[in-house]
Amino acid sequence: MTNAPSAITVQSVSKSFGRGDAAIRVLHDVSVEIGAREFFTLLGPSGCGKTTLLRLIAGFEELDSGSIAIEGARIDHLPPFQRPVNTVFQNYALFPHLTVAQNVAFALEMQNLSAAEVRRRAGEALEMVRMGSFAARKPSELSGGQQQRVALARALAPRPKVLLLDEPLSALDLKLRKEMQIELKQLQTEAGITFVFVTHDQEEALTLSDRIAVMQGGRILQLDTPRTIYERPAHRFVADFIGEINLLDGQVSGPGRVRLDCGAEIAVAADQTPGARVTVAIRPERAALAQSGALPAEVTHAAYLGTATILQLRLANGAPFLLRAASANLPEIGAQVSLHLPSDALQVFAA
Repeated sequence: MTNAPSAITVQSVSKSFGRGDAAIRVLHDVSVEIGAREFFTLLGPSGCGKTTLLRLIAGFEELDSGSIAIEGARIDHLPPFQRPVNTVFQNYALFPHLTVAQNVAFALEMQNLSAAEVRRRAGEALEMVRMGSFAARKPSELSGGQQQRVALARALAPRPKVLLLDEPLSALDLKLRKEMQIELKQLQTEAGITFVFVTHDQEEALTLSDRIAVMQGGRILQLDTPRTIYERPAHRFVADFIGEINLLDGQVSGPGRVRLDCGAEIAVAADQTPGARVTVAIRPERAALAQSGALPAEVTHAAYLGTATILQLRLANGAPFLLRAASANLPEIGAQVSLHLPSDALQVFAA
């Protein structure tokens, strides 16, 4: 994040649904600062609290405690229409009886602008998302990707300080979703405003974000750049949730040493208490085949991906292991191999 002032400050926010003994706490004392012009992502599994936090910023839910401010001014007491934010929903929520231009103009008309100003700004917003030539069409005459662009134009036209996006790409097919990820990042750069993006898709979060808050159980477990979260996860949950990873259980056998449950002893960069149970994590692309190594395994399956091959291996205790390797000179199914696990590629978590 840059040194720009914070666009959003969430301070000690908690939220429950229900009352009394039936109340369910969905956010636990959450605090976070989101920078101006930042593409910020709330990432986590279903039920982790990410959408609830987005709805609290938008004003669609009332917080139980804490505060929310935009550019230093409290907004948590304001109704949604008085907050300097707009929201793009998963289903786009376009008016089916209005044209594309009328859909985009609707939010501007609510601001009591002149007809000429409404037309000008609606046109600018549609050109920004490359939908100007579709202005006279109805939503039913558009593809899913085109509808998504119209929803973005409608949200951007009033020039909000913050744009909130609640899984806006989830209804698209994979190819279109990939294309829209690139366009969405470019659009955020061009618009120059803060985007707060909610998703459960790890690859999407890594592709788009300046920073990611990984949530679980109503709390932020880790807040950092995509690279740091992928390469240096702070929690076992984060390591397991983000991308593919091998998790190997074992026991600390000495300084910088762990004896895995499969019987092999490996060197690790971190010192842990001798005798402590730990989990050692390594990404499939960081392990390597070796002529000899501390970790023997058997090849059980190979999936060719063109530029690489994913080898599924079985360790001595039956535990699975994934290895991403170059697609040349690979061992046959059933072959016995040795694995090299670089100590600087290993993360050690308390079991």
